[in-house]
Amino acid sequence: MKLTILGAGAWGTALAIALAARHQITLWSREDDVADDLRENRENRRFLPGHAVPATIAVATDLAAAVAAAELLLIATPIVGLRPTAQKLRQLGCQQPVLWVCKGFEADSGKLPHQVVGEVLAPGAVFGVLSGPSFAEEVAAGQPTAITLAANDPAFAREAARQLHGANLRIYANDDLTGVEVGGAVKNVLAIATGACDGLGLGLNARAALMTRGLAEIARLGIALGGQRETFMGLAGMGDLILTCTGDLSRNRRVGLALAENKALPQILEELGHVAEGVYSAREVERLSRQLAIDMPISAAVAAVLDGRLSAAAAVAQLMARDPKEELA
Repeated sequence: MKLTILGAGAWGTALAIALAARHQITLWSREDDVADDLRENRENRRFLPGHAVPATIAVATDLAAAVAAAELLLIATPIVGLRPTAQKLRQLGCQQPVLWVCKGFEADSGKLPHQVVGEVLAPGAVFGVLSGPSFAEEVAAGQPTAITLAANDPAFAREAARQLHGANLRIYANDDLTGVEVGGAVKNVLAIATGACDGLGLGLNARAALMTRGLAEIARLGIALGGQRETFMGLAGMGDLILTCTGDLSRNRRVGLALAENKALPQILEELGHVAEGVYSAREVERLSRQLAIDMPISAAVAAVLDGRLSAAAAVAQLMARDPKEELA
């Protein structure tokens, strides 16, 4: 299959490497220096150093040319780049199915990625998301990974999952687009909370409690937005939450660890050098939970810490001071 990946960051590059053995890949970059590095050194030293990029992967900076011959388009930008990329595809008259790998809520609008793309692309467009427990570095290294592909067309989801599925990158079809995206968005917020918990030295019991109660928050919001409860027990829910909250490669977890040291958020993000989507999603999650009258105390506490309204230690104290309630209520 001819597949064009739009975005040559860590994720776009990792997916290009992982899929190159079975598909004809074009990797598009909006940054000339990144494209030049990929062509000359067959490595993305800026975003994914240490991983060889196969010579069979074509590197492009001309968007129109990159998408013209593709059978499938995969957007690998942060969520802030999703709408402008989809708008460019609409302007080019693209008719191909579109997938994306970004996770989060669009800032200000609070929309999930599929709502953004649905607004922009032509009526009848086929689109979906790849999501689940996956670090770009491990995908690029060929380590075993399992993720979910959910789409607005179940038949397309099954066929695309079959074609992209491989020995080291296993892909499972799902028809719950909303649930998969909510799981991918909110787990980043909870990973910040778990990082702060670990940074404060509160122990493994506290980490397990945060993750378990955090999963309940994901499910509450997801179901309210139209997702299916079963989705949150799967790869895009529990699986992604476990990885992002405990894995040392997690950017959002690293934000939480730094917040526990009382570092200022601008300094944390500068030192991180990559996008941590949970920082931007936290405010939208808090706003949505208030709007829908959903109890999401951990997510609200993360938003308060990021906004400077609470310290990480004060947020933990506030959570522990909450009145007892029934676990499954």
